Amino acid sequence: MTEKAPGLPIPDRTYLRGRLVTDGAIVDDGVLAFEGDRIVYAGPAGDFDPEGFAQPDAVSGADLTILPGLVDVHNHGAHGGDFPAGNEESARDAIDYLHRSGTTTLLASMVTAAKDDLLRGIALYSALTEEGLLAGIHLEGPFLSAARCGAQDPHWLREPDLDFMSTLIEAGQGQICTVTYAPELSGAGALVDLLTSHGIIPSLGHTACDDATAAASLAQARDGLAPTGFDGNSGRPTVTHLFNGMPPMHHRSPGPVAACLRAARAGQAAVELIADGTHLDAQTVLTVFALAGAANVLLVTDSMAAAGLSDGSYLLGSSAVTVTGGKATLDSSGSIAGGTATLLEVVRRTVAAGVPLHEAVLSATGVPAAMLGLDDEIGSLRLGLRADAVVLNQDLELHSVLRHGQWLQGQP
Repeated sequence: MTEKAPGLPIPDRTYLRGRLVTDGAIVDDGVLAFEGDRIVYAGPAGDFDPEGFAQPDAVSGADLTILPGLVDVHNHGAHGGDFPAGNEESARDAIDYLHRSGTTTLLASMVTAAKDDLLRGIALYSALTEEGLLAGIHLEGPFLSAARCGAQDPHWLREPDLDFMSTLIEAGQGQICTVTYAPELSGAGALVDLLTSHGIIPSLGHTACDDATAAASLAQARDGLAPTGFDGNSGRPTVTHLFNGMPPMHHRSPGPVAACLRAARAGQAAVELIADGTHLDAQTVLTVFALAGAANVLLVTDSMAAAGLSDGSYLLGSSAVTVTGGKATLDSSGSIAGGTATLLEVVRRTVAAGVPLHEAVLSATGVPAAMLGLDDEIGSLRLGLRADAVVLNQDLELHSVLRHGQWLQGQP
């Protein structure tokens, strides 16, 4: 963190001064300097030569905290935009809102749906990924447990079908990053092999399986990812929103939760946590961080169209959802139907639960960046990486957002 790029100072270089939180550490008096869309210095202020750099007063100060841009790998939309709907205009609005909220990198998450709807969404989000607005696609289903489908439409659930999955993979043109699946379904083993052979991360979730089945499937996924030679992921599977969409852990029937926690503790899987105050109790969040470690946790939002908007009626794919007091539930069953918090709000709630700030930030930046195989571009304030940063005030509230070296919010 104390390196500086060689060469002469250039007048249009910019630097920010404040508390840097990155890579699981904190520099209380730090500097982040960038030129164009690249970081040229990140480290202690005392080791930085400001000659030739401009310092915008509006985004520098002892009371400001500077994080890497946040990375959300499970996100169904925001600000009225529902990614499963596959509408380009509303999707672009959702992405813009999320970028401005501090989530500078995200996947577009789909839900279980008809084949044509999935293919339409995949085509759209592949194009938006090529455009640089997204980092790829997450398919949450359709190979999920009917008993633990949550807000997924049970009409479109199906057993693993390799031909169907191959069609989706081909349509994705390399932009499908991860697929949520239930390991107890017939054909799940072959599905995992297909996914890993394409460098796609299997994400265990929406499952009613037992401990042994979860453990074996995670091991298979890990083994399948290891020899592929793909640079597009961290080489380990993930778990879709741990605890949600699976049976609760019981001392005589531990179910998948125990197996997932063991795998995470060993660094052999990464577990998603929706730490928004609705999906998980604060002490559950604190416990998972204590047991698994921040390096094995992915903070996510699972957000849907209501994120950033008021209570009311919304859609998640084809399902009607009502948001009351910030909690989204299906009209048909009352099941929780995604989140309404931004990732920055999730980070704040995680810190409020007792998780140290540097650990919460790592789980929302460096860990998901590594999962996506993008840790040489994003997820850290480090020399040569992309100039993505979130500037917060002393209450950890949003002050400014920098993406690709451009101010999206709080422009000086």
